[in-house]
Amino acid sequence: MLPPSNSTPAPGTWDVIVIGAGPAGATAARVAAETGCRTLLLERAAIPRYKTCGGGLIGASLAALPPGLPLNVYDTAGRFTFSLNGTKERTLDCATPTCAMVYRSELDAALTELAAAAGAKVQDSTALTTLDQQDDGTVTVKTNRGETLRARAIVGADGSASRVARYVGVECAQVDLALEAEVPVDARTAERWRGRALMEWGPLPGSFGWVFPKGDVCTGGVVAARGNPAALRAYKEDFLRRHGLLGPRPLHDTGHLTRCRRSDSPLARGRVLVAGDAAALVDHWSREGISYALRSGDLAGHAATRLVAAAGQEAGTVAAEYGRQINDVLGVEMRASSVLMGLFSRSPGLVHTALTRLPPAWRRLDAYVSGHTSVAGIMTTPVARTATALAGRFSPGATKALAKG
Repeated sequence: MLPPSNSTPAPGTWDVIVIGAGPAGATAARVAAETGCRTLLLERAAIPRYKTCGGGLIGASLAALPPGLPLNVYDTAGRFTFSLNGTKERTLDCATPTCAMVYRSELDAALTELAAAAGAKVQDSTALTTLDQQDDGTVTVKTNRGETLRARAIVGADGSASRVARYVGVECAQVDLALEAEVPVDARTAERWRGRALMEWGPLPGSFGWVFPKGDVCTGGVVAARGNPAALRAYKEDFLRRHGLLGPRPLHDTGHLTRCRRSDSPLARGRVLVAGDAAALVDHWSREGISYALRSGDLAGHAATRLVAAAGQEAGTVAAEYGRQINDVLGVEMRASSVLMGLFSRSPGLVHTALTRLPPAWRRLDAYVSGHTSVAGIMTTPVARTATALAGRFSPGATKALAKG
């Protein structure tokens, strides 16, 4: 805990300002407030706000949630159906059904409420316009409301289109476009999807589609490398039509970019840190980002607390340590997922065959979904090493050889 301040801060002066009230930002604000920091959490939209996201919480995400978080879970996937562009479909049972289906608007709102309960002030409908670091060890933040705010530490968690990321200089190795619809379904369709998620490897390089059930709503979407939006829209329409989700009027029909950082991309600039999507912390293959957001938000909240007490060059030491923590944990996972993404992009059929025909491959992916291993753990297995080697000299016969074990 920080020692109590003996002076009354000037209006608009804070210890920590967090930009963005998603999982990373709300977590960072809660952690900073719990340590005694005067914390302000800014969100450009009105809370609760919609966020394009499948809303599937894997084991790593569930483990990173604060204990006792009140959250509505609309379904839990106990089975996964895999297909190769609509063919070779196979459904596999999870050993420990874990993947919880939620709405991001509700998840983010619940995390923000916990931050407020910890003492953070939450100010929504407020967008960052500029920020500048001062010689006195503070950062000046200006908002669309005409406010000028000051803080000893800033955490940028303002999503994949982050202003703070541009200030820090975040660089990406992979940028993808995701298109998604949340579709109301009738009772018969809801029952068909209940307890079952779909992952379909798509026709575009590195693409896939998904269906996540949420009671009387199904979330369906597709994702592929940015650069061919017309082809991706065509795939989305075909995907939703084939799975009975094209006809009903969607509750939401949106898209957004997902970004994966370069391994040497900066995570801080002076007293300004980035976390979550703003830091481009996203799995290269699955494009899963919630677990990365929660874990990086926790690390950023603690680092921001240390920045508040840091003087002079100590701030650089704190920022460097934050970068090492991110790279030692999340960076390892991202590097492994980048290798997996390379394998998948070259040979989706090989990946599909391995997952659906080799029980050890499915067991490892199932363990990842339930939080018992990481992508790095998957990629060190004999099956993954064999698949990677085969993909390097891929031929139709290689897939058959792998299928025979």
